Amino acid sequence: MKETLQFQTESKELLNLMINSIYSNKEIFLRELISNASDAIDKYKYLAFNSNGEIPVRDGVIWLHLDDKKNIIEIEDNGIGMTKEDLINNLGTIAKSGSKDFMKKFKEAKDKQDINIIGQFGVGFYSAFMVADKVEVLTKATNDKAYLFTSDGKDNFTIEEANKDEVGTTITLYLKKDKDEEDYSQFASTWTVERLVKKYSDYVRYPIKMMMETQKAKKDENGNDIEGKYDTVLEERTLNSMVPLWKKNKKEVTEDDLKTFYKSKFNDYEDPLFSMFVTVDGMVSYSSLLFIPSHAPFNLYSENYEKGLQLYAKNIFIKDKCPELIPDYLKFVRGLVDSDDFNLNVSREILQASPVLKKIANNVEKKIVDELKKTKESDFEKYCKFWDIYGEHIKFGIYSTYGEKKELLQDLLVFHSLNAEGNKYISLKEYVEKMSKEQKSIYYAAGETLDAIKMLPQLEKFKKNGYDVLLLDKRVDEFALMMLQEFDKKDFKSISDESINEELSTEEKDKIDSLNANHKRFLDNVKESLTDKVDDVVFSSKLVDSPVCISTKQGLSLNMEKTLDEQPGNENDGPKASKVLEINPEHELFKALATLEDNDEETKKYASLLYDEALLLEGFDIKDKQDFVKKLNEVMVKSLRK
Repeated sequence: MKETLQFQTESKELLNLMINSIYSNKEIFLRELISNASDAIDKYKYLAFNSNGEIPVRDGVIWLHLDDKKNIIEIEDNGIGMTKEDLINNLGTIAKSGSKDFMKKFKEAKDKQDINIIGQFGVGFYSAFMVADKVEVLTKATNDKAYLFTSDGKDNFTIEEANKDEVGTTITLYLKKDKDEEDYSQFASTWTVERLVKKYSDYVRYPIKMMMETQKAKKDENGNDIEGKYDTVLEERTLNSMVPLWKKNKKEVTEDDLKTFYKSKFNDYEDPLFSMFVTVDGMVSYSSLLFIPSHAPFNLYSENYEKGLQLYAKNIFIKDKCPELIPDYLKFVRGLVDSDDFNLNVSREILQASPVLKKIANNVEKKIVDELKKTKESDFEKYCKFWDIYGEHIKFGIYSTYGEKKELLQDLLVFHSLNAEGNKYISLKEYVEKMSKEQKSIYYAAGETLDAIKMLPQLEKFKKNGYDVLLLDKRVDEFALMMLQEFDKKDFKSISDESINEELSTEEKDKIDSLNANHKRFLDNVKESLTDKVDDVVFSSKLVDSPVCISTKQGLSLNMEKTLDEQPGNENDGPKASKVLEINPEHELFKALATLEDNDEETKKYASLLYDEALLLEGFDIKDKQDFVKKLNEVMVKSLRK
């Protein structure tokens, strides 16, 4: 006898909300129904193991049956099945979770068996109504009659006795008709269903099977293949892998297994540069496969690039990119994280804010950094390959977090240096170990390219004295060091810092002081002429062959000023460096200019030439090229006429 029952008023409202709003992607329905089927098999196994032989133990299996002509899809399992009361409570009342109740009972049980309840929300079943206008549930529980539940997902549902030989459940979806841009019939095609199983349910622990058409060669009377002749036959095929690579014993997984998985999973034609197999058991447990590509993703620096690791919850695929699992500076890392501890929202599509997520994310970050540190120590050549591709991201990690990550990341930093052979990299630790006893700071020079930096006039004294200097040819470098502040109790100091004169040559201080006093008029005239360009004019002890250079007082360097000026919104209106024109008192040019010291106007006329020459030596452009050429020509003419 068929019994018609009404959904509760609040249940009808919630059902409508769920069908039309809760799930953002219609294809999710298959994941939910397969997860429920896996859940039912788990329950059956638990009862069978604890029935003292009254309930037969059997292998779990999930079958998918398709009828693309009638637009029907069936999901069949040999799990626990449902009684009439279960149908009313679990399907007739929205959000009452049979799985959740079962888990509660399971936790209370003394003899716990291996069980993994996937669906703990009583709503997954209703996702079927996103694609179907009628759903039938034929089910049989142990030692009970079979029942058929039927509903169109609107006002009511019916339950009637039915015939079913085996314990389990078969859900039949009568798909909606295609309309506008909604293609419902695709869900009855083998290609679509195979793709969805692979995407969402590949690692469900039970085989998901389906009969699929295949071509087999026709046989002659002797049983030999007939060339070019084929029959279309139905063949049983298992669609899912069942055991995910990350759930296997780590000792059983080879590096080749990881490489093959990476290339297949992330559609890359090259092996990854790094592969990491991470399993953590404790207060928070998770498994993870992490990969660093051997080449930067083509759109890594695009605004459209989405960072994130794939998210799995209990082997079920939830999200392709979960940004909360990876920090911005490691956005190039690919991989996945699977945990039973994730808190998902009702549609399983969004992670709820929780300390579990943060703990896993922090642990993943530390695992990646630790792996990079190990490689830096054991295989420096391989690490340098990584650094060439992704080094700027590590420095960005220090700068963008305002130094919060400096303790974590500082040992990853490597730089080119003045004394390193063949442009090889040197770590901060190596630099400090090679410092002379009298050296107080870690010196660095910044510029657009390594060749341009090596030509800086400020380097002359360092070369002469044999001091090593870090060469920073990336825009983020100085900003990262500014946030780092110090390493091994040694501060960082730019060779362009004006204060470095005293640090380099204490013995020459008296000489410089004397020059400043004897040529005060000359310095004042140059400074007055360059009032809008420099903050001070001094004699330099860092120059050897060059006549002039531009340094800055503590704070912004010229390169940092340039970088900030180029940021959107600044356009040359960003913060400015405090510039100092340094003059080499030993150079013939100064000695010649010193003869004009009593001629204030002549001295001021040459001041702008000195400044422009210093700019050129620094690798910067001259703003007023016409004025520079005019004054240069005047000097040349005057010289030639003599």
